[in-house]
Amino acid sequence: MPRILRHTQKRVDDNALLLGRLASDMVRSKKNLHEAEFRVFSQFGDDGIIQWLVHNLEFPDKTFVEFGVEDYLESNTRFLLVNNNWSGLAMDGSAANIERIKSSDYFWRHSLRAEVAFIDAENVDRFLPAEPIGILHIDIDGMDYWVWKATTSAPVVCIIEFNSVFGSERAITVPYDPAFQRGKAHHSFLYGGASLLALCDLAAQKGYAFIGCNSAGNNAYFVRRDKLNDTVRETTAEAGFVESKFRESRDGAGRLNYLEGTQRLEAIRGLPVYNVRTGHVEPL
Repeated sequence: MPRILRHTQKRVDDNALLLGRLASDMVRSKKNLHEAEFRVFSQFGDDGIIQWLVHNLEFPDKTFVEFGVEDYLESNTRFLLVNNNWSGLAMDGSAANIERIKSSDYFWRHSLRAEVAFIDAENVDRFLPAEPIGILHIDIDGMDYWVWKATTSAPVVCIIEFNSVFGSERAITVPYDPAFQRGKAHHSFLYGGASLLALCDLAAQKGYAFIGCNSAGNNAYFVRRDKLNDTVRETTAEAGFVESKFRESRDGAGRLNYLEGTQRLEAIRGLPVYNVRTGHVEPL
């Protein structure tokens, strides 16, 4: 990036950080995660949700791990890194993205590790640090359910991307495929990940409580049961489900076609999904 553009970007980031710090102070008294939402570096309102959790939960270890960060310019843990001075590990499958992270100012200013990694269920534990983790964020556009299932660490908070197009009633995920790529699995980019109910079932098995989703309807928040309190409370998948409104679908030529609502489900109807309750593959 040319020097003048780097300087301008830094000014923009500094101003965003100042506003974010003001917003962070204001979320302390909010009653639930939706009221707390704001965005500084996150794609949607997750910066605010994470700050609300930091204010209202005990985190013995101020560390995070985020899978699928791309170049980290838009990330759910970047504000946590620079505002709260947490330490973290960011991973992405692109070497170019990781190189861009390592060339940034915040990389040397803060305790951030960045590694090239294509995560799957077989290797995920090798990439996780041996030390306890405060927040684990999985956003890998496909095998999120299977990767989370394979982890053996016990972070205080787990943030897992879900696919609201799969609906609120079925506990389903795409079948396991370590080489899965969302754009290659189906041209629409709508086929991937897991339903919220599937993640809630898995969370219960792992000792976590579902506390809600962001208002964009793409990230689900889970807190270890021993950390719940009068402010951070469990809810049900039915009560906490949020249908996404963003329109990222593509046509057969790879162009955005802006499907919404039930149009999205119709575009991928009949594709195979794994029912985590029955253990069988069935049509969507």
